Amino acid sequence: MMFNPFRDRQGSPKPLSAITYSDLAQLADYDEGFVLEFKQSFSPTVRRKIPKIVASFSNSRGGWLIIGVADEDKSLTPIPREKFDYSQAVGELCRSHISPTPRFDMRFLSNPAKADEGVLIIQISEGDFPPYVADGIVEVREGSTSGPATSASLVQLYDKAIARERRILEFCHRTVYFAGGLALFNLYLYRGGPNHPDAIRRDEIAAHASVLQSAFTQMGMDCHIQHAHDSLIFRTSKPRGPEDAHSTIELFGDESMKLTVPAVLLEKQQKEQALEAAGLKDGQFMSASATLRRVTRMAALLDRYVGQRSLSWQDFDVAYELEGMAGVILWSDEPLYQEYIRTKGILFCGTTDCRSTLRHLNDGEHESFRARQFAGSHFFEACGLPLGSTDAQDAALVAALLHD
Repeated sequence: MMFNPFRDRQGSPKPLSAITYSDLAQLADYDEGFVLEFKQSFSPTVRRKIPKIVASFSNSRGGWLIIGVADEDKSLTPIPREKFDYSQAVGELCRSHISPTPRFDMRFLSNPAKADEGVLIIQISEGDFPPYVADGIVEVREGSTSGPATSASLVQLYDKAIARERRILEFCHRTVYFAGGLALFNLYLYRGGPNHPDAIRRDEIAAHASVLQSAFTQMGMDCHIQHAHDSLIFRTSKPRGPEDAHSTIELFGDESMKLTVPAVLLEKQQKEQALEAAGLKDGQFMSASATLRRVTRMAALLDRYVGQRSLSWQDFDVAYELEGMAGVILWSDEPLYQEYIRTKGILFCGTTDCRSTLRHLNDGEHESFRARQFAGSHFFEACGLPLGSTDAQDAALVAALLHD
């Protein structure tokens, strides 16, 4: 568990969001060290050092950089509330000078006696994918300062990143049972980050389940919960047996999640009509609109859960996977689609079953991530629909199907 200098009356660590200006008095009990550093001002010299300090904490055990505290006697030396936003300024410094972007959070605590000044608290998490390189140098903590990593330290950092990547990839496979022969879209969301728990109590798991069940209710959906050995499986309908296929969300104790959505395949008369329209003798056809609605509706539950739990998508790593969809044709009666396939050909999943590239949502490029948009857009793209194309016909079809 990460060191935290701020405690509540029961002695429990305070989350950054709950720290108040009066809590800063607790810093008098601590000296600068491996996980704590003070800066008296936000001077140009300090600004130049911030990327190096943040990277060194990320490459070590995480830590706290507190600006507005004297390092000698821990007295408060409030910094002025500037016209610019400190969070944006520090964020831009780190994004510009550190690669990959580390995980950190910050708050400016205003002085109750003088609102135009305060103290800036930056909480830096232990990095998931080190080494973090600041201006070409890998810095690590050395006592109360930072310095270049040794060769041995670099090896340890790379080994740590490789081990974590392996754990995530091992997580990214479907574990809920579905009968064979189905076309499935899977979305894997592995939770890491600073609040990743080491152990989860039974009452906490029950509380998490209640929140997700409430999300189903709020969206007007049925919810049936099945217990598994280390997870809970949420289904959209009461299963009549193991062969009964319904969309599922598998929720783990650490709040990692797996979503599985069966594609809506055309049957009998609809399939015959599609075969005739496509000029084919045989094939599997998937309803573009019905499957997209199913995928996005289920993924929206994940967004609602994360919001109601006050989690951050930036604490997750995500990948999607197609199962049993190789050669399945994406089909729509939409006139634009019919015209499209006449000029550009049938849209279908052109790869064998595959898992996407793993995306780390704390990389600075996914700050507006939503599971609903991610799942919907990547489902279509995996089935041959060219998202982001500059071609007018491509763009028109995407818009028509997304709003069908």
